[in-house]
Amino acid sequence: MLFSPELKPARLVQRYKRFLADVVTPDGRELTIHCANTGAMTGCAVPGDTVWYSTSDNGKRRYPHSWELTETARGQWIGVNTLRANALLAEAVRAGTIPALSGYTTLTAEVRYGVENSRIDWLLAAENRANCYIEVKSVTLLQQEWGYFPDAVTIRGQKHLRELQAMAEMGHRAVLFFAVLHSGITRVAPARHIDPHYADLVLQAQQHGVEVLCYGAQLSPDGIVLKNALPLFIS
Repeated sequence: MLFSPELKPARLVQRYKRFLADVVTPDGRELTIHCANTGAMTGCAVPGDTVWYSTSDNGKRRYPHSWELTETARGQWIGVNTLRANALLAEAVRAGTIPALSGYTTLTAEVRYGVENSRIDWLLAAENRANCYIEVKSVTLLQQEWGYFPDAVTIRGQKHLRELQAMAEMGHRAVLFFAVLHSGITRVAPARHIDPHYADLVLQAQQHGVEVLCYGAQLSPDGIVLKNALPLFIS
């Protein structure tokens, strides 16, 4: 995924109201930009860190600038726009860089499924193969080189796990995909210390046939790409 037009840097003043952040550009201009990340963003929104933002050409947007990346004081890169994770997975599937998800002919977004009225992030299909339901989660919480998901209790995420397990039990493929968008993370685990019920559901879903994949990303102001599988620990 390449950023076009190119991202621009600014210094973070504060994030607030979940969807907004105030920044100061290198020439001293104060901007309010949109933040698509609804999570706690622990460690991703430290005042003084460098924000890299995109600019939309949609004149109807109240806030035309969007927070894409954080460059921390330690030189680590974080992809904070969670809307990008789904597109990154789609690019990787089409490019064949995730072997476990190769061999499908169609890739469809936001398909309704399940008894809890959910929408799956991606549905992969091919003739003479079971459908593959993929739920994508963006991992940015770093604690001592470990990446954790979620960064806050997630009722919605718990529902997704129940839906995935049900698909697996019906004979479909079901995949929970962790897209790790923090350059400092080297291994991943469900955040039992934050949402123990979610961690229990991950383990239960895996025991009932849900596959859990975890890939790290290469991040820079030029673009983001999923690159390599990371070790995942579920307990």
